[in-house]
Amino acid sequence: MAAAASSSLLSASSLKKKNPSSLSWHVPLSNIFSVTVATPHRLGQRRASFVILSMDAKPTVLVAEKLGEAGLDLLKGFANLDCSYNMTQEELCTKISLCDALIVRSATKVTREVFESSGGRLKVVGRAGVGIDNVDLSAATEHGCLVVNAPTANTVAAAEHGISLLTAMARNIAQADASVKAGKWQRNKYVGVSLVGKTLAVMGFGKVGSEVARRAKGLGMHVIAHDPYAPADRARAIGVELLSFDEALATSDFISLHTPLTPATSKIFNDEAFSKMKKGVRIVNVARGGVIDEDALVRALDAGIVAQAALDVFTVEPPPKDSKLVHHESVTVTPHLGASTMEAQEGVAIEIAEAVAGALKGELAATAVNAPMVPAEVLSELAPFVILAEKLGRLAVQLVAGGSGVKSVKVTYASARAPDDLDTRVLRAMITKGLIEPISSVFVNLVNADFTAKQRGLRISEERILLDGSPESPLEFIQVQIANVESKFASAISESGEIKVEGKVKDGIPHLTKVGSFEVDVSLEGSLILCRQVDQPGMIGKVGSVLGGENVNVSFMSVGRIAPRKQAVMAIGVDEEPSKETLKKIGEIPAIEEFVFLKL
Repeated sequence: MAAAASSSLLSASSLKKKNPSSLSWHVPLSNIFSVTVATPHRLGQRRASFVILSMDAKPTVLVAEKLGEAGLDLLKGFANLDCSYNMTQEELCTKISLCDALIVRSATKVTREVFESSGGRLKVVGRAGVGIDNVDLSAATEHGCLVVNAPTANTVAAAEHGISLLTAMARNIAQADASVKAGKWQRNKYVGVSLVGKTLAVMGFGKVGSEVARRAKGLGMHVIAHDPYAPADRARAIGVELLSFDEALATSDFISLHTPLTPATSKIFNDEAFSKMKKGVRIVNVARGGVIDEDALVRALDAGIVAQAALDVFTVEPPPKDSKLVHHESVTVTPHLGASTMEAQEGVAIEIAEAVAGALKGELAATAVNAPMVPAEVLSELAPFVILAEKLGRLAVQLVAGGSGVKSVKVTYASARAPDDLDTRVLRAMITKGLIEPISSVFVNLVNADFTAKQRGLRISEERILLDGSPESPLEFIQVQIANVESKFASAISESGEIKVEGKVKDGIPHLTKVGSFEVDVSLEGSLILCRQVDQPGMIGKVGSVLGGENVNVSFMSVGRIAPRKQAVMAIGVDEEPSKETLKKIGEIPAIEEFVFLKL
């Protein structure tokens, strides 16, 4: 049933603030605002809904931090604007119940308290920029609030800043400038290096990385790149060769970082990574500070492995005043200026204004970073399958060997329900989420899943197997196959040559039931170790003893085999992540032919 909500708006005089430093102005508002929101009322209508059907007055948009005039002008034609800057958290919570949308940059914290204080009226939060660390996404989703960002407008600005740091570092611009201003004239000390003919490794070949590559090619550099999801044809189109992570490190004279900060990439440039680089390599980072182990970088600089570094981002911002890295003579630094051009700021303002206005009109936003409202009855029924879908995606992508680009994925659903009675959009989105998020900063959901997959050259096809029997359960199993890739775990390759994982829900809990051609049965909780072994007595005990000796708790264990005394695959669920030494001990068991550790 459609639900109507109305709220009276206070006059401007009633919103006077206690904080004298805050700034506020807004357009006079009408006295009554009424919205009718449609929600599907039948289970058969399996549709995600975030649609405003009618308005008796303009929506109210609260702009909590300064936004470019072009963005404000766009919003004025659609909404009542309240521009209130430098608000305290208490002031924001007081004001938010009168607003339908909120636009922030990075300083304003949109916490759970803000969403609770909105009383359900807040429908959209717009982040004028890329990062959304200052927005509580879980609370936003729980309160039916869409969160959108502006990820594309600052691409060129960030790329230009990366090239600026590259050239400034190569020619010692910052150090020479400081020297001259100190009254010195040290021409011999600041002899630089040429860029022509040198190899640049672009680590992360997304929007910014590809723009850096284009500009570096124009400077006469040989450009290589590493990105598990970069389409090879797109790289070839601009003359860039895609290599594995280790190959890129070993062959480059310069390295430009454009890697998103995820659990998998945190401090990925550490002592081990630096040891694989050419001596005298030069590094630029305009991505995220946390991808570099800063102490390890200082050690690499002192050892001469890294000749110079140019950094725009840091693990902690601003960095400590006594930071050895910042004060190192071979390091050039800037205070996170990647997006700081007048053009980029205006572009961000327009992009976020369009996204917020579109969301308030009920349009599905490609830049949404959380899920829109989905009917409770649909979510309740599909909840365990949603978890299963994401974990199968995560498992499948972790089985792909480094350097293999994931481009073709096939998803098979087995169900006794008719196609019209089974909406798989949420499941497909969650599989996409599992495939992409482990190595990306992109947040994938029902709104942006297909857009994100297409943008990364990832083709996902779906197939349904219609089963006989009762349609009481929506699905019997889900199968995910990745074609044309190599696998870290050869046994995950099916007879037809694809990486294949399959799972089902048992008693409300997702289970992995097949890896390649091997039948297994293990709960998808914690993390997972897969071992291919010779089927012989005592194998479970040997592996269990190694894990027990290292205080790693085993939650589930299952063995699937082709035939007695032949090959078998052991699936072991563990509560803790085993150390490298523990995994090495497992691999040294004579009958173990291969193994892989997978994070769920």
